[in-house]
Amino acid sequence: MDSEKRFELITRNTEEILTEADLRLYIETGLKLKHYIGFEISGKIHLGTGLATMSKLVDFANADVDVSIFLADWHTWINDKLGGKKDVIKKIAEGYFKEGLKAGIKCAGGKPEKVKFVLGSELYKNHDEYWATVIEVSKHTTLSRIMRSITIMGRKEGTSIDFAKLIYPPMQVADIFFQGINLAHAGIDQRKAHVIAREVALKMKISPLLDNDGNKIKPVAVHNPLLLGLSKPPVWPVAKEQMKELLSAMKMSKSQPDSCIFIHDSPEEIKRKLENAFCPAGEIEFNPVLNWAKHVIFARDDACLDVERPARFGGNISYNSYEELEKDFAEKRLHPLDLKNAVAEKLIEILKPARKHFEKPKVKKMLDELEALTKM
Repeated sequence: MDSEKRFELITRNTEEILTEADLRLYIETGLKLKHYIGFEISGKIHLGTGLATMSKLVDFANADVDVSIFLADWHTWINDKLGGKKDVIKKIAEGYFKEGLKAGIKCAGGKPEKVKFVLGSELYKNHDEYWATVIEVSKHTTLSRIMRSITIMGRKEGTSIDFAKLIYPPMQVADIFFQGINLAHAGIDQRKAHVIAREVALKMKISPLLDNDGNKIKPVAVHNPLLLGLSKPPVWPVAKEQMKELLSAMKMSKSQPDSCIFIHDSPEEIKRKLENAFCPAGEIEFNPVLNWAKHVIFARDDACLDVERPARFGGNISYNSYEELEKDFAEKRLHPLDLKNAVAEKLIEILKPARKHFEKPKVKKMLDELEALTKM
């Protein structure tokens, strides 16, 4: 595969690359690209994690990148998820969460065996150099900078937190250096951690990132767009200048089950959730259903969305690009209910491998254990 094709695969369907110039340089000089993305172990896996993000992993693998998923059990413990119980977090990480991500990779057309899984507690065990890397990152970062970075945990800047949470950002940055990662990957909400990693990279003496000539380099950061939740905003309509803030605030969240689709949801659940989704006629700036069509359906190769409707309402139509779909919806040539039904049917089709994966008795048991835990 030539350099330009690799670059296109790595960068397509992304929100931001820090920086494209660095990425091109690393590809053109033959540097082996080593990727990672980290996840807190915080409940069921939704479309954002299990499909949109896994689709990018498949792109990376196809572009000859070493791909890895970091199961961040320590970070989950620090952030008080799953009751803050370390043993439970580790069990879910190695069980349900790992299997769910494998299922998502299958749905994205990839091969789970090509992805390396790394458990945080195993990486840190008996590795003094990791903790030395955490300290060195911290020495090159100010307290105020760390305080501003707590948003990567889903915490609002300025809120009261325990001291342990201040360790989280330096650990996340140290994860990159200690594993030799030169292609860090996450949602755009993790940007602050990646910016710190790039800022401290050339100062690192412990676990520095090096090019083929032994020179220190900065990690490239690839950021996914965030998927919107299906719920109606608390205030609607909103002024244009407030739209960016609204888009960030209304991202998909597993804490609101009806606002998101989980990768193992039944066809009936998918249809019900889409039927109730916020989708105003002609609205393209804030529309969760269009957002999913763009970032989930049309992010796939040879994507197509088939809309079935009676002849009196225009008859059946197929869209081969998101731009065509958005144009028709904006001009009200496509009714919201027809869009919802089409997206629901497409997602049912795409997620079939995940439903099949979770029919396996051993894997289904892992899901049942998670559901029992989260209901306590």
